Amino acid sequence: MRFFVLGTYTDYPVFEVNEERYITANSLHPGAIVTNLFRYNSAINGLVKVLGRAVLKNVKQGAATTCYVALHPQVKGVTGEYFRDSNLSKPSRQGQDAEMAKKLWDFSMDLTK
Repeated sequence: MRFFVLGTYTDYPVFEVNEERYITANSLHPGAIVTNLFRYNSAINGLVKVLGRAVLKNVKQGAATTCYVALHPQVKGVTGEYFRDSNLSKPSRQGQDAEMAKKLWDFSMDLTK
């Protein structure tokens, strides 16, 4: 069985192309988001709040790409793609590395045994 992953076919079952059920699978990067992860460390939390406003996304902005890929009519039927900032994007070189994908798949399968 062959599987479609990030624009190429592979033998590793990340997801199966199934036109009858209209199943799609895409990946995305929401971006760097200001959160309250450091709420118990006031020094770091203060720094994140001050610097984060200038360079990081707020929660709504961070959720935008996820919502776009899940709900927008323009993405209906699109599968095996990578999105960033609510746009189709090219994954990094590591994200396109078939050998690394195999290692990650095998490692993940070992973790779930």
